[in-house]
Amino acid sequence: MRVPLSWLREYVDLPATETGRDVQAKLVAVGLEVETVERIGAGLTGPLVVGQVLTIEELEGFKKPIRFCTVDVGTANGTGEPQEIVCGARNFAVGDKVVVVLPGAVLPGDFAIAARKTYGKTSHGMICSTDELGMGDDGTHGIIVLPPEHEVGTDAIELLELVDEVLDIAVTPDRGYCLSMRGVARETAIAYGLPLRDPALLDVPAPNAYGYPVKVSDPIGCSRFTARTVGGLQPEARTPIWMQRRLQKAGMRPISLAVDVTNYVMLELGQPLHAYDRTRIDGPIGVRRAEQGEKLTTLDGAVRVLDAGDLVITDNRGPIGLAGVMGGADTEIADAAEGAHTAEVVIEAAHFDAISIARTARRHKLPSEASKRFERGVDPQAAAAAAQRTVDLLVLLAGGTAEAGVTEVSAPSAPRTITMPADHPDKVAGVTYGRETVVRRLQQVGCDVYGQDELLVTTPSWRPDLNEPNDLAEEVIRLEGYENLPSTLPTPPSGRGLTDRQRLHRRVGRALAGAGYVEALNYPFIGEAVLDQLGLEADDDRRRTVKLVNPLSDEEPSLRTTLLPGLLGALRRNDGRGSHDLALFETGLVFLPTGQETEPVRLPVDRRPSDEEIASLDAALPRQPRRAAVVLAGAREQAGWWGKGRPADWADSVEAARTIAREAGVDVTVRADRHTPWHPGRCAALYVTVAGEETLFGHAGELHPRVIKELHLPERTCAMEVDLDVLEQAVDGVLRAPRISTFPVATQDVALVVGQDVPAADVERALRAGAGELLESLRLFDVFTGEQIGEGRKSLAYALRFRAADRTLTVDEASAARDAAVALAAERTGAVLRGA
Repeated sequence: MRVPLSWLREYVDLPATETGRDVQAKLVAVGLEVETVERIGAGLTGPLVVGQVLTIEELEGFKKPIRFCTVDVGTANGTGEPQEIVCGARNFAVGDKVVVVLPGAVLPGDFAIAARKTYGKTSHGMICSTDELGMGDDGTHGIIVLPPEHEVGTDAIELLELVDEVLDIAVTPDRGYCLSMRGVARETAIAYGLPLRDPALLDVPAPNAYGYPVKVSDPIGCSRFTARTVGGLQPEARTPIWMQRRLQKAGMRPISLAVDVTNYVMLELGQPLHAYDRTRIDGPIGVRRAEQGEKLTTLDGAVRVLDAGDLVITDNRGPIGLAGVMGGADTEIADAAEGAHTAEVVIEAAHFDAISIARTARRHKLPSEASKRFERGVDPQAAAAAAQRTVDLLVLLAGGTAEAGVTEVSAPSAPRTITMPADHPDKVAGVTYGRETVVRRLQQVGCDVYGQDELLVTTPSWRPDLNEPNDLAEEVIRLEGYENLPSTLPTPPSGRGLTDRQRLHRRVGRALAGAGYVEALNYPFIGEAVLDQLGLEADDDRRRTVKLVNPLSDEEPSLRTTLLPGLLGALRRNDGRGSHDLALFETGLVFLPTGQETEPVRLPVDRRPSDEEIASLDAALPRQPRRAAVVLAGAREQAGWWGKGRPADWADSVEAARTIAREAGVDVTVRADRHTPWHPGRCAALYVTVAGEETLFGHAGELHPRVIKELHLPERTCAMEVDLDVLEQAVDGVLRAPRISTFPVATQDVALVVGQDVPAADVERALRAGAGELLESLRLFDVFTGEQIGEGRKSLAYALRFRAADRTLTVDEASAARDAAVALAAERTGAVLRGA
């Protein structure tokens, strides 16, 4: 809502020294969001006067039409002689009154005016348009042509009200009354403690049987409809300058007198109005719901197919307007500029249901100044006053005659009353205001208040947002000043810190970051297309997704069942932008429906939900395990003076899983596997021990070439995804730091020959079991195949480190432990000591 300060002063006697910034500070203090204060005409200096065009000479030989004019500016130029001016506009003629800026003046934008030679003539000034004076759009985009009654030489700065300040207020949904000068003036009067001249306090004639016939078929959608008729409008009547300027400053374009008057009253009182050309209405005016598929051509020229939920204004032919949103073209006021004339108008001032208007405006993508006000709540009692104000202005400015008939159709209604303890605002704010302050503040916003300890409050008709004691308490608190509320920090109970689960998740993130991975946070949405690109089978559990009712994108309507699509998309985008060596990770939830989810219950808002209600809500949710995933592409180790570097491969993704498991103090068993979307020969299944049993907790490896091609990924892209919830279950008590022995380590190397199909993990498990408690660590450092080993065989070389906690091991002890390890590996896997 744009509020010109000069217009605001008409309703509140502000101190003459108050600036727009001062008013802004006051309004912000009472809770209005004043975003900016625009200084119109800043830097504008005269002489800027009314002139009359005496002669026009058409200059030829130029690419565009140019005119050499002489203009009478009176004595404003100091000589009284006609002013010679070169002008390119063509929307004025000899005898027209125009606005002339003379040499020495400065226009908005620091545009200094001086005599200059152009097109072979010397131009002593300029004939001005609205754009050059910063007046806004008047629809002509040409020279300002003034009414003939203005005298030559009159100061145009004052005449056109070119210097002013405009407050731009962001009106919140609960403050619809501030979408009017009346509402903002009320808040200003309260903020300054000054009386308000309410523009809605008018003498309104009582309804009678002589008004234009109106039938309301939907009293819920339209609770009040006032109709007034004005005839005898003069065709030569134009919108006065003062009204045009107020409309322009408020952000609206002047159109024609009848339309401008309805817009002006809407801005003044907050009541949207509509004027119909009476000669173009066929029969009584009606208000009803549209029939499905009905059509209406609105004022913007668009043909709209109506919905059964739309509220429409009708006559005998059908819909003639979209109620509360936009009028129809069939009954539009004629534009005098086009040679037509409307001599008789029917004025509509109605109150429509806020929800119905909001839905219609959104359904047709047709926001308007009227719908914006109805959505936020319009004063139903203001309709009659707004209609009367419109009638008065049309009679005054257009020479019209108000007909005696007054139509008013209204549904029965009663004022809203709220019972509130007088000390309720005190309890809400934690400040003692006292009964007198509470009553005074509520009366200032328009409430009628009765009672002593228990107040009976009747809310004003223009405040539909006041519905309960807390609303009234908010009014008292905001008017007393939020800045006056004491800042008191509550004493919180001592916390218990992070849970073990939270600590694990944070350690995992830090460990991956320390290993060189960069965290990427992705949207948790996927679509069927990416699941197809991953090559998932039709019966894969990852295709069972939770579909969203209102997805952000129709291409991704489901919640993710795996972290890989988002991470791979991030990797593809970064690779496409020139970052080719990538290692990304993400931890987050996936959503796995079980098919046993129940219908969710609607939780109460007036009390805390019971344990049963919360449990039923939880039962309606899908399973949401937390996962961790990484993706790699390009170089894992950069080349440089220190060496050649190396590319990322499947082993790096497996090592990422081990890095995660180490943070939980858990050992990972790696087995070869075939699992989409990984390469069937370079895919590892990752197991941890939960309650004594091996449990799958993820996969790692190189992605399938077909998946890489479908997703446009770099060659040999690798990925890993593990379930952190399973990892948490594998944690055996509190994670303990390893003991550091002061005794030396004994290292023994063994090379075992096994079958090509024997997993190294099985050999490693046997060695660990056979070596016993003295084994500190075991590492596979070489895999060899060749003729020396034999066909279908491979050699696995391990480094075994032995150490005792209480003594230095002898060579015999270390050798015995090694031999026991080899013996058990031979028993379980058929391993043979190489060279034996």
